[in-house]
Amino acid sequence: MIGLPETAMVLAAGYGTRLRPLTDRMPKPLIPVAGRSLLDRCLDRLVEAGVKHAVVNIHWLGIQIRDHLAQRGDIAITISDESELLLETGGGIAKALPLLGGAPFFAVNADLIWRDEAEPALLRLAQAFDPAHMDALLLLQPREKATGHAGPGDFAMAGDGRLARRGDQPTAPYVFTGVQILQPRLFRDVPAGPFSLNLIYDRAIASGRLYGLPHRGLWLDVGNHDGLATAEALLGGHGD
Repeated sequence: MIGLPETAMVLAAGYGTRLRPLTDRMPKPLIPVAGRSLLDRCLDRLVEAGVKHAVVNIHWLGIQIRDHLAQRGDIAITISDESELLLETGGGIAKALPLLGGAPFFAVNADLIWRDEAEPALLRLAQAFDPAHMDALLLLQPREKATGHAGPGDFAMAGDGRLARRGDQPTAPYVFTGVQILQPRLFRDVPAGPFSLNLIYDRAIASGRLYGLPHRGLWLDVGNHDGLATAEALLGGHGD
């Protein structure tokens, strides 16, 4: 167990192509669901957990995100600007690493919605994270409870929490939620420029240091129009 990470990387730079034409003029993280933007919902969860500082990367229509974030005063926010080159998930974090510090940090996709049961998922991740044995701890949703997600699943999980890829199997029991704790050392000797977080996940799997934690609560995949409509219907007019 570590103390609660006080810093989070919020990944907000993608194009959101599956939500066009909505994302032709508005970045996906700013799309409202039941009256509150996806990005604000993400930051709300971080604030509730006690996170003090968020590093937010921007690319597509990034000035809109920058202006929007200027209105928040409940969490310190630093922008990692990728206007010249979109660096993908792994490259975006690698670029922002000097802003994240030397301790394990949360990394959260800005375009998802999760709701917790009694104990916040971020606190559960912090309590479960063991830096002596883990390089990354991913929050996972059981595939049958992944609302709005029609994919075959991402990972299988052993009894001790270690993760393996779906591989040649038609399905896997768990879907990655986009919420995680990462060790900075994962990004040693990574390629310059764009690369996916899948690169470091595979490295962590090879060394037996990629672990998962099942989520207890609702997780909504809002990556396409059907998922967005489902989220709107489920959350109704509620802001939480």
